[in-house]
Amino acid sequence: MRSASPAISDIVAAIGLAIGGAFGLAGTFVESAELRETLWTIDGVALVVAAALLTMKYQRQGNDGVAAGFLTFLAGESLLLSGNAAGLQASVPSYLGGISLWAAALVMISAPKTFALWMRLTALVAAVLFVVSAGLILWGTPLLPTSAPLPAAGYSFLVVTFIGWIWTLLKPER
Repeated sequence: MRSASPAISDIVAAIGLAIGGAFGLAGTFVESAELRETLWTIDGVALVVAAALLTMKYQRQGNDGVAAGFLTFLAGESLLLSGNAAGLQASVPSYLGGISLWAAALVMISAPKTFALWMRLTALVAAVLFVVSAGLILWGTPLLPTSAPLPAAGYSFLVVTFIGWIWTLLKPER
């Protein structure tokens, strides 16, 4: 049963998702490498914390598939975080692994009917865009994490998904 107000861990997870979405998206559009790496480091740590808390939440609820999805997202975000300080070109291998795991995680989280349909759809669109980006990189297209339209388009759908997850975490019981 859900209490009238969100648990502290839900609030912390929501804050982590908000910081991750805002700082991650901002980092994509800044020109300064140092600022981008700083924003993405803050983004990565916030998302790892949020994903860890969400893994525990859904595991406790017995929703193992969603919990495993958030754990997979955590692994992907950790790969992204590990390549961050290497610079854009040198981070491509860890970036490829990270977005591939993000895509798998988004599918795992969205397959069950745990979240509203619109959130599941935005997550699936992001997953497809990340899979296409990963495939292009594997087949020799010189994409960087900041390249547009791919993979940058995937970030927008990911952030909209985060907004939905935040709303789910913070909405009062009906």
